[in-house]
Amino acid sequence: MTRGWTKSEWRHKPRIQMPDYPDAGRLAEVEAQLAKYPPLVFAGEVRALKQKLGAAARGEAFLLQGGDCAESFAEFNADSIRDTFKVLLQMAVVLTFGAKVPVVKVGRMAGQFAKPRSAPTETLGGQELPSYRGDIINGFDFTAEARAPDPARMLQAYTQAAASLNLLRAFSTGGFADVHRVHAWTLGFTEGEKAERYRALSNRISDALDFMAAAGITGATTHEIRSVDFYTSHEALLLEYEEALCRVDSTSGLPVAGSGHMVWIGDRTRQPDGAHVEFARGVQNPVGLKCGPSLEVDDLKRLIARLNPDNEAGRLTLIARFGAGKTGDHLPRLIRAVQEEGANVLWVCDPMHGNTIKSASGYKTRPFDLVLREVREFFAIHNAEGTIPGGVHFEMTGKDVTECTGGVRAITDEDLSDRYHTACDPRLNASQSLELAFLVAEELSGRRDRMAAAV
Repeated sequence: MTRGWTKSEWRHKPRIQMPDYPDAGRLAEVEAQLAKYPPLVFAGEVRALKQKLGAAARGEAFLLQGGDCAESFAEFNADSIRDTFKVLLQMAVVLTFGAKVPVVKVGRMAGQFAKPRSAPTETLGGQELPSYRGDIINGFDFTAEARAPDPARMLQAYTQAAASLNLLRAFSTGGFADVHRVHAWTLGFTEGEKAERYRALSNRISDALDFMAAAGITGATTHEIRSVDFYTSHEALLLEYEEALCRVDSTSGLPVAGSGHMVWIGDRTRQPDGAHVEFARGVQNPVGLKCGPSLEVDDLKRLIARLNPDNEAGRLTLIARFGAGKTGDHLPRLIRAVQEEGANVLWVCDPMHGNTIKSASGYKTRPFDLVLREVREFFAIHNAEGTIPGGVHFEMTGKDVTECTGGVRAITDEDLSDRYHTACDPRLNASQSLELAFLVAEELSGRRDRMAAAV
């Protein structure tokens, strides 16, 4: 294993944001059963993703990471997977054209079942119950029975993740991801009057594809045009589940988290000596680290040393999440700390989690304008610091939900009640996600032009 690391060592470290299961015997049975199951992802895939993230850290690729805030058992179906995958492909085509580099596609899918919460309990109608922590832990209904942590839910999460991955792999290689088909879907978005500003870029993509077709480069003849590499990721929050699916790679003899290609540590669970960092430091997967306003420079340096002691390219992704108007207060000092350490990291912007507000109508929402503002601040600061903004991380869905306000369809506070379906945090809908991709593509194109002019 890695430096004396074992996959159960986290059990001896301080643990937070994890449930206390009332039936220890049943928990042990579930863990033993999961440990016999095949891994959901494989070491070769993990190594391939790490190489691509290393390229993104050098500016030779760009990371698009997106998907549900928390996957649901009740809403699990093939159409939902297809629709989210479809929007991610559309976003990737637009970003590829803007950045002129490959886009690494990573879904918050097939494992994003657990959520940290701001309080361990919540009160409704005078009754206090444990907070809902995601379907892998307990149920959403506000009853004592539903809110009791149930280890059997891990088995259902595994089954759903396996089915999701099976479908995603089929979509990725079976022709659904053909770039011509994907761009044809995008054209419908730019036809509207409110999307006029995005039409020029869309037309340039069409011209490029027409040229490729004229040159004989088509989906029928070129594998790269018809298929994509697609990876999955989630927050490694429920460590009993993570440990049970951890495997030793038969090629390298090193441990790999078999639950997803990339795992990340949340802003609430990134204690350098805590259980979550202890588990993540030993697996060979790419690891993400959420960086919020409370992250101190010294702690960041300690985390870098623990999570990537060999300074391996593609191993550590720093996911900045500060909130619009606050990025300038925090990101520069963290960038400089990374530079002082000579650390090899990929910088990614999560403009969702710092921009959650309560609307006048009482719904938790995220204004599209604030999301975009944080993305622009992220790019501007990296341009000023001479560093590379290597990716974006969104909570989004392929469904036509009304959870975030704004965008070309101008969702208002009053509209939120129409289709507000999330169990946890508000997500961008398909239209807002694609619009954001066009706007990020403009940032990437502008950065590329500035770099060319400087040379």
